[in-house]
Amino acid sequence: MLRSAAMGNILISLIHTLSRGFRTRASLLAEILALRHQLAILKRSAKKRPRLGKPDRFLWLWLSCWLPDWRNCLLIVKPETVLAWHRKGFRLFCIWKSRQRRPGRPDTTQEIRDLIRRMSTANATWGAPRIHGELLKLGIEVSQATVAKYMVRRSKPPSQTWRTLLENHVKEMVSVDFFVVPTSSFRVLFVFLVLAHDRRRELHFNVTAHPNAEWTAARQAATKERFKPDLPKRLAALREKGSLKISS
Repeated sequence: MLRSAAMGNILISLIHTLSRGFRTRASLLAEILALRHQLAILKRSAKKRPRLGKPDRFLWLWLSCWLPDWRNCLLIVKPETVLAWHRKGFRLFCIWKSRQRRPGRPDTTQEIRDLIRRMSTANATWGAPRIHGELLKLGIEVSQATVAKYMVRRSKPPSQTWRTLLENHVKEMVSVDFFVVPTSSFRVLFVFLVLAHDRRRELHFNVTAHPNAEWTAARQAATKERFKPDLPKRLAALREKGSLKISS
């Protein structure tokens, strides 16, 4: 058993030695360098755990990129460790590369800022897209967001909020809801409900088990009929508040 295992190892070593004869002289020298370097590390560490410094790591990073059979030559550390060094080195290179340039967008010169302000002041109806297009025609490469940033801000008249709108027209507003109600007999009823916003009073509702387009249209017509008696009063109230304008 032991004799057969020893013969197998000798055969593998012989095949490996013969295959090296077909390799180039440069690859053989690189392999010798890798093996001698590991011997030097072991002699330097003596009885301690082998520690590789930055020059040692750089050497193995270079060998992993240049020597195809570098994994078979590596004995003191695992190949995954060398790959981890390679990823760390690439990350540090990217950080150094990004620090060479100033992050963010390039600065906009003062002349371009003044030109944007003059164009927005002289043309009150122009927005950022129009000014951006005119600058591109002049050969000035800036983004539309930059144009909007440096445009002159004009004061707008105060407008009412949604809360003010609801408070002013709460008596003229209604809410329409369409929901389902399960019954005790496991049926589903469809309810059409119209409520007034001012008092939450019920204006119209209807219930059916089979809704269709005709039923929904009929409910809309019934809702309009419900508003017809109050329509003149509502229009008069809107005219008094100045929120309704009728052109002759």
